[in-house]
Amino acid sequence: MSDSTQIIAYQGQPGAYSHLSCTRVFPNMEAFACETFVEAMFMVEDGKADLAMIPLENSTAGRVEEIYRLMPKTQLHIVGEHFEPVNHCLLGLPGTQLDELKTVSSHPQALAQCLDHIKELGLEPIASLDTAGSASALPKAGKKQFAAIASSLAADLYGLEVLRENFQDKDGNTTRFLILSRDKFVPEFDPTTKYITTIMFTVRNIPAALYKALGGFSTNGVNMVKLESYMASDTMTATSFHLDVEGHPNEKSMQYALQELDFFARDVRIMGTYDAHPFRYEEDVIVE
Repeated sequence: MSDSTQIIAYQGQPGAYSHLSCTRVFPNMEAFACETFVEAMFMVEDGKADLAMIPLENSTAGRVEEIYRLMPKTQLHIVGEHFEPVNHCLLGLPGTQLDELKTVSSHPQALAQCLDHIKELGLEPIASLDTAGSASALPKAGKKQFAAIASSLAADLYGLEVLRENFQDKDGNTTRFLILSRDKFVPEFDPTTKYITTIMFTVRNIPAALYKALGGFSTNGVNMVKLESYMASDTMTATSFHLDVEGHPNEKSMQYALQELDFFARDVRIMGTYDAHPFRYEEDVIVE
């Protein structure tokens, strides 16, 4: 993807991890903060933003349920993915010493992920709505006994000092983001490149419906890397699915698999085909 367009929308305050992801992937675009996921996504739908950076799942906290329900209500296309390792930083006012700190504020999940280090420093954890909001509150409070857990970008934006990097208790906490566009973009097939295709579909509430719908991927050797279910119907009579597979629609194996899916499922919608992010394969190990 090119970053020659103008605006990329995200949910959260400036300095949030979604904002950080925008700056990493599209450094020349203007990142626009939105209060909700709905606002960010519909800014793109309405042509007020060119792209949106939306978190879909986190390796520690799990999936963002709301996104699965919002996606079918839009006409947006997935044009890329980004994996952002979460580096929690302990932030304070410039010149603050660790032994001056009394409290630390952040989103409850961030506090939980840093609990051992919080206890080590003897700090009182205070829950807030988000990480960046906690950081932005520190200069207003103006007291060195207050700290926040947020991103390094939040420190830069709000004039704070990083007292400790990698403040999380365990490494490996990563968020997967989807990059959404109003315009459809499918990269030209290259046999040396790995692709992800995201599909949404619904099956009837009958025995073996899902087994039959997915059978074509197995018989044609297409690897399924993610399958999530959600109830999109108010009547609770049909289950909808979000499916990620390794493949490109121009491959014969994918074409055969999609034909079988179309036969056994309904409301099939290809949300996008895009380059697989290198993070997916960083931990691949060959066992001899």
